[in-house]
Amino acid sequence: MRVSSNEYFAELRPDPLLCRVVSWSGAALAVVGLVACTLLSLSPAIRMAACLAWCVVAAVELRRLHRSARACTAFRVMADGTAAVRARDGEWQPAALQAGGILLRRCGWLRLRTMAGRTIVQPVRRSACERRDWRRLQVIWRHVGAVR
Repeated sequence: MRVSSNEYFAELRPDPLLCRVVSWSGAALAVVGLVACTLLSLSPAIRMAACLAWCVVAAVELRRLHRSARACTAFRVMADGTAAVRARDGEWQPAALQAGGILLRRCGWLRLRTMAGRTIVQPVRRSACERRDWRRLQVIWRHVGAVR
């Protein structure tokens, strides 16, 4: 049986465990950065400003990661490199793969951009999805994902 290229896609769902790992590691690294700011050999005012700036940047990035994880209930990567993201309301929105993603043998990190301009980052792992979809994702990635 032959499948046409526009029907060939991988559909995956966000992995809650990996999303939590990313969130908690981001929070831990934010704390480590804050400690590093306090240990700088600068005047107390500059250290305070550095700590404040670090907290703001860390909070923005952690919020962005959290919103990204919540915005997507599933995503598809098509054979031609296009993608689609299923929002919380169940509607599929067109998207595109972005540079900066990586797919390894057992896990990966995908970056998608919706047509509305929202960037969605999704950690994925082989054991959390169907075998067929993981294999399809690998095949698609070899052809279009790694070049982006």
